[in-house]
Amino acid sequence: MNINGRRAGITGVGVCVPERIVTNVDLESLVDTNDQWIRERTGIAERRFVYPEQATSDLAVVAGERALVAAGVDPEQVDLIIVATNTPDMLFPATACLVQDRLGASRAGAFDLLAGCTGFVYALTVGAQFVVSGAYKTVLVIGSEVISKILDFEDRNTCVLFGDGAGAAVLQAVPGDRGILAARLGSDGSGGLFIHQPGGGSRIPASHESLEQRLHYLKMNGREVFKFAVRVVGKVAAEVLDDAGLKQEELDFFIPHQANIRIIEVAAKRLGLPMDRVLVNVDRYGNTSTASVPLALNEALEQGRIKDGDNVVMVGFGTGLTWAAVAMKWYSP
Repeated sequence: MNINGRRAGITGVGVCVPERIVTNVDLESLVDTNDQWIRERTGIAERRFVYPEQATSDLAVVAGERALVAAGVDPEQVDLIIVATNTPDMLFPATACLVQDRLGASRAGAFDLLAGCTGFVYALTVGAQFVVSGAYKTVLVIGSEVISKILDFEDRNTCVLFGDGAGAAVLQAVPGDRGILAARLGSDGSGGLFIHQPGGGSRIPASHESLEQRLHYLKMNGREVFKFAVRVVGKVAAEVLDDAGLKQEELDFFIPHQANIRIIEVAAKRLGLPMDRVLVNVDRYGNTSTASVPLALNEALEQGRIKDGDNVVMVGFGTGLTWAAVAMKWYSP
């Protein structure tokens, strides 16, 4: 992904997770479940939930501020803000516009991107095009979610899986052979109803009936989603490596969407990667949807597990159905 030798790379990362920790044991008082059942099937031990007064933009602003500081970028330098989310503050205006105002990024355009849990990787790919083309110098990409507010705590198979959080990345042109090498996006709308929120849109607007039928909560066919994810994650990671001209043995670090430990392990096996070269934090955060990949990326950087020149692949998958992967040679100034 370069034009006239220009590549986009990540120059700063920032995250924000709520203070409130909800363990599996805590959920036992809300729904018919137990710690062992959740751990064995998902690998999740705890997750973070926002407090009632907090919204998606609140987490996004903090993550965005921290990413800008890490990149050494003033808000006035930001040309574009893309917020990937499934839980916007409201249907309109775009949450990205609310974030733009609170960040003080007065020069920036702003829009939301909806691609399920794949949203951050989609947004990263879209944002990179503006940098590579030379249209913009600095793009801020944020994945932010408060999934806890659309969970149905009468559905024990779904409500235990998700958590809240936000992660952000600054995209700018980077020197040499560093930056995003290739990206691949995919979708299959025939599986769109495997994960969906039926109520609240133009198909089923809010009404007494939609509320009584609990249609404003997240609905998921876990078995079908699991089969889809196991099939697609390793496959798209291998494809984007090939697009980037890299062999699987040249992959230094793998950052998959944190939905289920079993999905992650299957993907790592397909890529021939030992688990010490895969970031796993699903045990502590659950599935944070669009925040998942940047949260994992930030953790890998803080732990010193990614170094300048490392080949890194990030993969997302989710409702739509959608999936995406980005291969990059990491830039560290």
